[in-house]
Amino acid sequence: MRKAKFVTSAILIFLVPLLSLAQPQPERTPFQDSRQLIVVTTSDWTATTGKLERYERRSDGWVRVGEAVEIVVGRSGFGWGIGAVPTEVGNGQPVKKEGDGRSPAGVFPVGAAFGFAEQKPDWLKLPYIPLTSATECVDDASSEYYNAVVDRIQTQRPDWKTSEKMRDIAVYEWGVIVNQNSARQRGAGSCIFLHIWNGPQRPTAGCTAMDQRQLVEIMRWLDPAANPMMVALTSSEYERLRSSWQLP
Repeated sequence: MRKAKFVTSAILIFLVPLLSLAQPQPERTPFQDSRQLIVVTTSDWTATTGKLERYERRSDGWVRVGEAVEIVVGRSGFGWGIGAVPTEVGNGQPVKKEGDGRSPAGVFPVGAAFGFAEQKPDWLKLPYIPLTSATECVDDASSEYYNAVVDRIQTQRPDWKTSEKMRDIAVYEWGVIVNQNSARQRGAGSCIFLHIWNGPQRPTAGCTAMDQRQLVEIMRWLDPAANPMMVALTSSEYERLRSSWQLP
């Protein structure tokens, strides 16, 4: 049997030789190489509802695309996650842990799409994972496959005791992987997605969810060539970081 492939993201670091006469380079921002940005904000760390906005980088900066979308997040609100940018946790601010019901705050690359359709839809640009009865997202922190979407049939040695059997979860009819904790640090949170909600007042176990029609519209828009990123923050943290991160 073939070993299952992990769905992960990679960050490439380029080392540039230091030239004594080189001019100082401008400080890079988390979204320097991105042309698509999803912004999710809530009112505070315990809020379970908020909004999602989309932006495209154009010659004159970030421009909003479409209208703001109502969303729900984890039943316990937000907690700092592990994303593409190191974050400094302030006094009293929560940190995302496995099973805590918090959605991760921070900056995260947008990963592959998934759904119940057997074939990738023509309208979708993202890589696509068709969910089958064997597709599982492993939330067992002791497993080698922790925080990975795998095919159980193709896994040589399934070692997990718990997982999300994704094809059995109705709200996963359409979804997108959010690359939180891509290094799969044990206990730091797993299986974070954008997916369909159960309703505007029904929080999730840690994902960001919304109306199906609006989710599909976002999925149509996302383009891997634009290096799409997602930032998820409370309103106060968004304002604090807006200038240094050059947020919209």
